[in-house]
Amino acid sequence: MKMFKWMMMTALVLAGAIYADKPVLKIAYSDWPGWTAWEIADKKGFFQKHGVNVKLEWFEYGPSMDAFAAKKVDAVGVSNGDATVLNATGARNVTILINDYSNGNDKIVGAPGIKSIRDLKGKKIGVEIGCLSHALLINALEKNGLKESDVTLVNMPTHQAVQTLESGDVSAVVAWVPHSVNALDKITGATELYTSANEPGIIYDVLAVSQESMMKHKDEWAKVIAAWDDVVAYINDPKNEKEMVKILADRVGVSEKLYSRFLGGTKFLRVGESLKFFNKKDNGFGSIYGSSKWVDEFFVKNHVYDKNVDTKRYIVPAFTENFVKSSK
Repeated sequence: MKMFKWMMMTALVLAGAIYADKPVLKIAYSDWPGWTAWEIADKKGFFQKHGVNVKLEWFEYGPSMDAFAAKKVDAVGVSNGDATVLNATGARNVTILINDYSNGNDKIVGAPGIKSIRDLKGKKIGVEIGCLSHALLINALEKNGLKESDVTLVNMPTHQAVQTLESGDVSAVVAWVPHSVNALDKITGATELYTSANEPGIIYDVLAVSQESMMKHKDEWAKVIAAWDDVVAYINDPKNEKEMVKILADRVGVSEKLYSRFLGGTKFLRVGESLKFFNKKDNGFGSIYGSSKWVDEFFVKNHVYDKNVDTKRYIVPAFTENFVKSSK
């Protein structure tokens, strides 16, 4: 019996040593359900299950991109548009995974008395100029017969959406959760005017990995993809709902009741589900290529950066394709 225990302990020590010797993949993540969900992989042991050594590093969204650009992390959770911005500004990355697409959590919220996008003609709108909230706003205006010149944009950090709308200085704000939901909750008479659910695929949320790390540690990143599939399978299982919401709410620092409201506006994608968005190569929002090309053109037009990015070059479907093949 003692010999058996000694052998078991030795095996565990050796397994731990092997795991510790693996490269540490540092992933920056932030307060968006599709990235906060990486916390589940950590808490439920999915990284360890697949034998990959991941260190999650929590940031506000902007600083998470700064950390990636400064090479302090190997990968970052960003929108497909911001992955493009990083590439355009020298922080070369490749999209190897689509975590989700925004399905209503990005919102245009009108001040009391504003009931439609058309009501915004001639009005001021608070928006973080040059980011995807700005792109969502332009899309909403165009779909409702308006142009950007028909409104006045007020540059607003997204986390200040509630204060900005409360001030009365603008007639609407554009924000993502929790700020969009907080604006609706805290300002009596505020109205949801338009959301990402009106244009599915305008915002994909992805794992952007440095080209160097991707090339050096392909096998390890493949294991990260497998861990993500476990995360979404866990999320989709109704029996896990209470524990899942607690994990995510605790990471963000809000009540479980509030966080549960955020989940419906994010369409979490299992790896197999995301393959169709890689497979479509057209210019529509049903393709990550089409969505990224549209956003790239928007950013150049709005002087976020000067020259168009070859977005196809930085989208790498192979990890998803290989996972799907190996799962059959």
